[in-house]
Amino acid sequence: MTRVAVVGAGAWGTAFAQVCADAGSEVRLLTRDAALAAELGRGSNPRNHPGLELAPVAAGTDPAWALDGAELVAVAVAAQSAGGAVAGLRTFISPDAVVASLIKGVELGTGRRMSEVLALAADLAPERVAVVSGPNLAGELIRRQPSATVVACADEAVARSAAVAMATGYLRPYTNTDVIGVEICGAMKNIVALAVGAARGMGFGMNACATLMTRGLAEMTRVGLALGADLETFAGLAGLGDLAATCLSPLSRNHQVGRRIGEGLSVAEAVAATRGTAEAVETCLAVQTLARQAGVEVPITDGVVAVIHRGAGADEMGRALLARPLRSEGSRYLAWSDGRAG
Repeated sequence: MTRVAVVGAGAWGTAFAQVCADAGSEVRLLTRDAALAAELGRGSNPRNHPGLELAPVAAGTDPAWALDGAELVAVAVAAQSAGGAVAGLRTFISPDAVVASLIKGVELGTGRRMSEVLALAADLAPERVAVVSGPNLAGELIRRQPSATVVACADEAVARSAAVAMATGYLRPYTNTDVIGVEICGAMKNIVALAVGAARGMGFGMNACATLMTRGLAEMTRVGLALGADLETFAGLAGLGDLAATCLSPLSRNHQVGRRIGEGLSVAEAVAATRGTAEAVETCLAVQTLARQAGVEVPITDGVVAVIHRGAGADEMGRALLARPLRSEGSRYLAWSDGRAG
């Protein structure tokens, strides 16, 4: 039996704890809220999964208790606070433990992917840090609806051992050694989902959504390849799979924020009305910086940054995307003159 510590009792952390318990792992869930810990012990999380009867899970606020003997430490906190959270737990992490990132974002200011953030904060070699990513909407997994995920690690054996700790009759984990690709997919699909949500909020149909998703996948792939990712990852669960789930499901917080902006709410109002953290709101800035450093065009990311941080309207983002120079599709990706320019 694997002992798993889950750091963070939000929607995803709670769902992942239940997944690991169902997989036969011994699970302890760490939260900062004593009242929430008591609720989790009774089989409920009224804040993040209201009205649902959950499997009771051992939960508490003491990191020494939660991480004691943990072979797998799964971190499910907001991307921009992950480094500080894990640095504070560093002395409690077993020397042989694997730390797994459940976080889909990029750190502002440094441009570090979450595996890099966690490795630095906990003073770990890359081979001891794994990434879990895929079409894993917490609201569906908590109901034990079927899904699959990717466990990525530089060390394939480590990825396999982590996968065993979360394999159930409703969640099938695959392994991958392309940590860069899996993390870029996880971060950028949220940005695309926010754009798709804005399109839906403005009343546009599936043509617009499919266009944004397809060109968003191309944008994700360009950035990932420039950073050293494997092409195959972007057509897999962490890429196309997670992109589809996040863009099309109303359960996605990033989709919800975008949709509310498209309906006319301000960014602040949209964020406040959405339960939980929408990672794209901050990550879009970090991804834009990464892309510029790599010399890669990211028009959808640029549009989301303009809306979230520059005061542009969702309609302006749409017009800017449609007005870009015509070009070829695919690997050539060349602009060509359409005779309209003066």
